[in-house]
Amino acid sequence: EGMAKHEMTDQELNRRLPLFAVLRGLEPERALKVARALVSGGFEILEVTMNSPEPVASIAAIAEDVGDGALVGAGTVTTTQQIDSVIAAGGRLIVSPHCDFELIAYAVKQRLTVLPGVLTPSEMMRAMDAGASGLKVFPAELVPPRGIKAMKAVLPPEVPVFVVGGIHAGNMGEYLAAGATGFGIGGSLFKPGKPLSDIEKDAKALVAAFHNARETAK
Repeated sequence: EGMAKHEMTDQELNRRLPLFAVLRGLEPERALKVARALVSGGFEILEVTMNSPEPVASIAAIAEDVGDGALVGAGTVTTTQQIDSVIAAGGRLIVSPHCDFELIAYAVKQRLTVLPGVLTPSEMMRAMDAGASGLKVFPAELVPPRGIKAMKAVLPPEVPVFVVGGIHAGNMGEYLAAGATGFGIGGSLFKPGKPLSDIEKDAKALVAAFHNARETAK
């Protein structure tokens, strides 16, 4: 039942380039400009972390502006109240650092795309039982590509696995070859105060590296 309910949001996720811009510390006054720079750089999934200043205001502005061209939502989500505020702001994506069964189920019921943070096979199975749209392996620093490969061997093949933490142009290829679907990219893409031109340039470079790595991994 979880699967049928989730077909819509899974399609939304599946038709996007599987790279998440993780915007931690995004300045509300720059939110729109940063989002536009990322979208013109080729990113189609934008995640404003809830521990940023005024995250809901930023999500609302971004969702209204680029919501057709991108899947917009929140990261570091830890409560159902936060999910409600993201929905009110027009966000469609919920990403959490951890695997909270109730949080996942709540987001699924609201027809959102939900990616819980998981690290172990037990958490992966629990997250899938709760109806998660996909899995976010976090922090990836603790799971080298060969670990992803071992996990993929026991997961249903259609479950998207996103790898988050310390991802940059140089290590995407190994993870894709191991079976990863895509990546969440924070520090190597966005930091507060980073000039917009640099954000767009780095976004383009990461998108190009991803396409290149995906071709090579085939």
